[in-house]
Amino acid sequence: MAQAAVVAKPPAPPRRRRASATPRRLPYLLIAPAALLMVGFIAYPVISVFYYSLQHFNPTKPWRNGFAGFDNFTHAFTDDPMFWDTLVFSGKWVVVEVGLQLMFGLALALIVNQTFVGRSIGRALVFSPWAVSGVLTSAIWVLLYNSQTGITRYLADMGIGTYGTSWLSDTSTVFPAAIVADLWRGVPFFAILILADLQSVSKDLYEAAEVDGASRFKQFWHITLPHLKDAIVLSTLLRAVWEFNNVDLLYTLTGGGPAGETTTLPLYIANTSVDAHNFGYASALTTVAFVILLFFSIVYLRLSKFGGENK
Repeated sequence: MAQAAVVAKPPAPPRRRRASATPRRLPYLLIAPAALLMVGFIAYPVISVFYYSLQHFNPTKPWRNGFAGFDNFTHAFTDDPMFWDTLVFSGKWVVVEVGLQLMFGLALALIVNQTFVGRSIGRALVFSPWAVSGVLTSAIWVLLYNSQTGITRYLADMGIGTYGTSWLSDTSTVFPAAIVADLWRGVPFFAILILADLQSVSKDLYEAAEVDGASRFKQFWHITLPHLKDAIVLSTLLRAVWEFNNVDLLYTLTGGGPAGETTTLPLYIANTSVDAHNFGYASALTTVAFVILLFFSIVYLRLSKFGGENK
């Protein structure tokens, strides 16, 4: 009896185990608690500011609280000359401070980037003011500007100026005095960032430029500056935002005086909310400041072509 040929079936291919979705989602699950906390701590205050900017809210006058619409914004732009004065001074403060800090920071970065004896100590001395807090910086310079024990006393001993002179109480000298105090702390920020970027510039470029007969200035203009473009754009933008929001140094150093000569918009907002308890109007001013900074940041990054190729 013929046996039927048994055709062997090929073995079935092993089933692919479907990859679990858990490992792919695990990183997001791990950072979810921190992300939620950050959103909560950032989103809630921002939303609260936008909400109260549309309200009359003063805890000392609860009978006047209620929906205000755009009244707070209308009052700021049409009926509050202090708003415009502080906004103009804020712009002046930012332009002068950031410009001088960039200039001196770039110069210091180029100096400490060179090889010389004691370079490590020199770098530490250049960067050390950045580690000092704003309030402590203000306290140091308040002592230096003290009319009885500070710089003016020693200058008077040498026959320069008169005794009892206070640069912080004179409207003609308070702005330069505040500029110098903030320069001492702000210059190291630019020096640190620019020096870090200078470390990545290939020395071959400078050697090739020297072979071609390029001078030091041409090497700086055509090699160093183009390479530092993004670092300079980013550092100036960050520092401009920080200087615009500068409260601690000016509040401790001058309190916004004399006669409101050194009152920035954020300092005016702080006085309006903390001293006058007018949180609704302060929130409206904060919203205006936020829009100004956002618009400036977008325009500045567009005009500077941040992240683009250097030609």
